[in-house]
Amino acid sequence: MSSMATIGTRESVADALNGFSDENKSWLQLMMENPKSDDVLLDGLHLFLDRASESRFLNSLKLQKTGEWIGNTAPGRIQIRLMEAAKSSQHPAYQAFREGLVRSGGMERAYPKAPV
Repeated sequence: MSSMATIGTRESVADALNGFSDENKSWLQLMMENPKSDDVLLDGLHLFLDRASESRFLNSLKLQKTGEWIGNTAPGRIQIRLMEAAKSSQHPAYQAFREGLVRSGGMERAYPKAPV
């Protein structure tokens, strides 16, 4: 079982996030089920955000929807790493992704506030 390989590359993850069809969403969900794919998934997310920050046109609505979808879909084990990726730059592309991620409430579901 330890020889189980990841099912994609950072480029394929970035392309899937950019395309964001139902087929891409299904593939990304499959990737999120495998903890060994977390690093590739997050590297691909960084590449996707870097590409968005370098593009001539910033599609902030798409970035927000991507952040919201990934925040709702990702398991709790990677919610902190997703937020770290979203906060890794002050560029508007990262801010738009972070807004969607916060709107999803993934961090609150993964790490609920303790009753005091």
